[in-house]
Amino acid sequence: MMNRLITRFIVLLLLSSLSGVHASQCKGHFINPITDVCWNCLFPLTIGSSEVVKSSYPDTKNPGNPLCLCPTPIGERLGVTIGYWEPAALVDVTPKPWCMVNLGVQLNVTKKGLGGSQMPETDGRGAFYYVHWYKYPLVYWLQVLTSLGCMETEDFDILYPSELDPTWNDSELAFVLNPEAVLFTSPPARASCAFDATKALAGTAVNSLFWCQGAQGSTYPLTGFVAHQASPISTAALLAERVDFKLHRPPTPAIRDSIGQDWPAVCHTYASSIMPKDRYRYQLVNTLPEAHRCHPFGQSVISWEAGHTYPGDGDNFGFLIWKKRNCCFL
Repeated sequence: MMNRLITRFIVLLLLSSLSGVHASQCKGHFINPITDVCWNCLFPLTIGSSEVVKSSYPDTKNPGNPLCLCPTPIGERLGVTIGYWEPAALVDVTPKPWCMVNLGVQLNVTKKGLGGSQMPETDGRGAFYYVHWYKYPLVYWLQVLTSLGCMETEDFDILYPSELDPTWNDSELAFVLNPEAVLFTSPPARASCAFDATKALAGTAVNSLFWCQGAQGSTYPLTGFVAHQASPISTAALLAERVDFKLHRPPTPAIRDSIGQDWPAVCHTYASSIMPKDRYRYQLVNTLPEAHRCHPFGQSVISWEAGHTYPGDGDNFGFLIWKKRNCCFL
């Protein structure tokens, strides 16, 4: 009995020492859904095209008809068309491989994955980060709504770890798989991003300018490299938006979106080969949470980034991604 207690004590000491080593290398914490989440970002809430709960945040187009008739396992049912913003995903952006910022954990992965496990070299102006995208069905967990067609119901899961993506740190391979990138790295294409940034500052970015991510920069290349890092937070936001765009890409899109049209269109979600930027917001939740507001994709970080980084945090960032949900509430 005494030997077992001694063994357990030694194991606990070893685990605590490992946790300390990991904590010094990888900053972050599992977010608190009460204190770290901006619940005002859920709004505006609409029924049909009418705002039931108003918000200062920009909204997308909503169905004009407040009623809908959608299929269920027991036949078609009459419901109400609603629109709101759903917390749908968590995103880590980190220079350290396998640093799960939003879990507060450093995974001890020593073998190189398909994309390598060491941070590639960059020049003094550029940067490289790894990104992890998690499914995060918070509305379903908390039972904020009761209609299953109006929320994500899949389990919490890591949908995309960039360490296992061979294109994430290989620009040549990424170009082979996405040759259209050459069209959008020219000066005229990049100049059009200034217009996208202006629109994002006033409201939401322009969906048709899919090669731009507003003030953050260019969607391409679809890698973890950023040629000119304006600031760590701006770069982190850009890479979160890039991965969202990447996960929308055919032939196997991992993210589906609802649309603001009358039934039967509002009854379903759809694969979009081009990410609808105006249907996404992000909120900083790690390592210094910004719990009182969120930001449309592409909007400049200049007005709020001060005070959300400090020396020694290792430039580890975590975002909560909000997605516009139009659905038939049954």
